Amino acid sequence: MATIAATNKSNSGRYGAPELKQYIKTSTWRSFLGALGLFALIIGSYAVSQSMANAEDVKFMAPPVKLKLSQLPPPPSANDAAPPMPPPPSEVVIASGPAARAGTPVPVPDAMIPEDIQDFANVDEIARATAEGGDEDFSGFGDNDGFGEVQLDIAPEVVEEPDAFEFIPVEKEPYIDLGELQRKVKYPPIAQRAGLEGSVVIRVLIDVDGKPKKHLVQQSDNEVFNEAAVAAVMSSVFTPAIQNQQPIQCWVSIPITFKLRN
Repeated sequence: MATIAATNKSNSGRYGAPELKQYIKTSTWRSFLGALGLFALIIGSYAVSQSMANAEDVKFMAPPVKLKLSQLPPPPSANDAAPPMPPPPSEVVIASGPAARAGTPVPVPDAMIPEDIQDFANVDEIARATAEGGDEDFSGFGDNDGFGEVQLDIAPEVVEEPDAFEFIPVEKEPYIDLGELQRKVKYPPIAQRAGLEGSVVIRVLIDVDGKPKKHLVQQSDNEVFNEAAVAAVMSSVFTPAIQNQQPIQCWVSIPITFKLRN
């Protein structure tokens, strides 16, 4: 027991607080000196790199040249003067006909008129014709020009009829009052006696004047109604279709209903 107590006492004296404080103090100074050295190394490296960059810039600069007045080249002599500029090109005049001269026109005697234009009226004939009471007749002038009356045969414009089921873009489609058209339909007597009812759809081509031009039976419940439906549609007048503010030919489907009154 005495030996253990002596050992603990010796260890506590060797590894006590004074040794820890001294160790902390020494480590702090070492860390500070290390950080200071690292900082100095970084600053030194930056300074060296800047000095090397400035040295490279200076190396590529042209060295200054010193000139004396005695070394200047002599001024250019008269023989070394620049050659004179060439003269401007001369103006080129293109003849485009006789020059126009202003003034009062002078009548030319008939004897000086060339033979190829003597068919025209002379000065005296023109004066007599324009004078008051002149009896000269110049209706014959211009008859020998070689051009007679020209008959122009202009064929009338042929407008192609559209197909019955072709799509035609229009601003307004053909129109008719279906109620008024329905009142024009005559009920077939045979269908009336048999008590038959149904409907017929007539596909009709409306001309530019609104009159039906062609037709076909598009749909029919019973053929006995076809003739009466076609007769009512073809005897009516429609409002024509409008395209680009102009009437055009256009197909339209018209339903006709046959129904007995109760």
